[in-house]
Amino acid sequence: MGMDTTIAPGELSSSVAGRLFRQLGLDTQYILLGFPLGLITLVLSMAGFWVGIGTMIIWLGLPILVGTFMMARGFATVERARLAPVLGRRMPHPHYKRAAEGSTLVKRVVTPVTDGQSWLDLLHGIFRFIPSTIAFVFAIVWWVGALGGLTFPLWDWSIPRGPDEQDLPMLLGLGDAWSTRVIFHMAIGFFFAGTLYPVIRGMALLEALFARGLLSGVNELREQVAEAHAARDVAQAQKSAAVSAEATALRRLERDIHDGPQQRLVRLAMDLGRAEQQFSTDPEAARATVAEALSQTRETLDELRALSRGIAPPILVDRGLQAALTALAGRCTIPVDLDAPPLARLDPAVETTAYFVVAEALTNVAKHSYASEVQVSVQRASAGLLITVADDGVGGASLAKGHGLSGLSDRVQAAGGVMNVDSPAGLGTTLTVALPL
Repeated sequence: MGMDTTIAPGELSSSVAGRLFRQLGLDTQYILLGFPLGLITLVLSMAGFWVGIGTMIIWLGLPILVGTFMMARGFATVERARLAPVLGRRMPHPHYKRAAEGSTLVKRVVTPVTDGQSWLDLLHGIFRFIPSTIAFVFAIVWWVGALGGLTFPLWDWSIPRGPDEQDLPMLLGLGDAWSTRVIFHMAIGFFFAGTLYPVIRGMALLEALFARGLLSGVNELREQVAEAHAARDVAQAQKSAAVSAEATALRRLERDIHDGPQQRLVRLAMDLGRAEQQFSTDPEAARATVAEALSQTRETLDELRALSRGIAPPILVDRGLQAALTALAGRCTIPVDLDAPPLARLDPAVETTAYFVVAEALTNVAKHSYASEVQVSVQRASAGLLITVADDGVGGASLAKGHGLSGLSDRVQAAGGVMNVDSPAGLGTTLTVALPL
């Protein structure tokens, strides 16, 4: 029997309420700690910076200034750790400039002063008190308003009032009864309590986003630029690989046509010309020549069919990858142990690439490996399509340019996949290809 995983509405609402209260506590803690930290960093940063600048003329200011930058870096590290509960993710530690190995002492000391992120840390230490003070004031007002208003009946008796003194409800004409006063103040408390979460959340985000912009914004921008450059490099590599694979395939096709069907068609034309001349003088020889020409025609058609299968195998298009690989294994001159379970139809580009990987690998095994058996496995994994071709031949295969597998590597790279060859001498060859789906 299956387990009932249905969540009751009450459980769902209690879970949401629990998360809201937890976030409210984290945001309040962040704001309340941020205010004293902001005052401390403001005083220390301003004092260290101006003392360092003022005493720079006697060289005493340089170590003071460097110490101020390192202090600001320490407070920035603490602030990045404090940002995680508010923003819901950890802030990565940015890259700080470092002096090269072998640099002089002066160079190592001056390096933090020339680092852009160090200046941003110092700016945060100086100006963070502005958002932290605003957030602190709002947090105190809203928490005091909520708690004071909701608990008004518990402490109203402690407020001294003279015989002629009127409180706010009486001045507003709401009556002079104790119950009216309680209702009025508790209504204020409910207002602050009802708006407590959005106000505290907004103030925490105000302070946190200000800190994130100065302490991690430049580093995040650098990472985005680096990712964009990496994506561009990958795209250019795939484009180059596709062009190279296409050029290799075209050269191979041109060579195969030139060495096979083209030569046979030339001989066919010569045989038919000779037969035409023989019909008037020697009909029997002409019939023999025509019969030989017919044989050449059949062989040419067979070669053209083989070449067309190499361009776009009909069985792959009609029946899918498993059937096409089964046909490949049946045509191979070396026994093939094929492990290719039925697969749902994949993207045509992926199926074509997988087919050519296996076809080229089996061709190389038949020509160069001297193997007695080859194992082919095609499995669909969570990350993509995994293809393995392993033989027990002489090994020594390589992906280097000029070897038979270099063009296949370009084809795989053009499809966005990766290819690896493990081929120690005398221990066979294992070709592994992963294609993304």
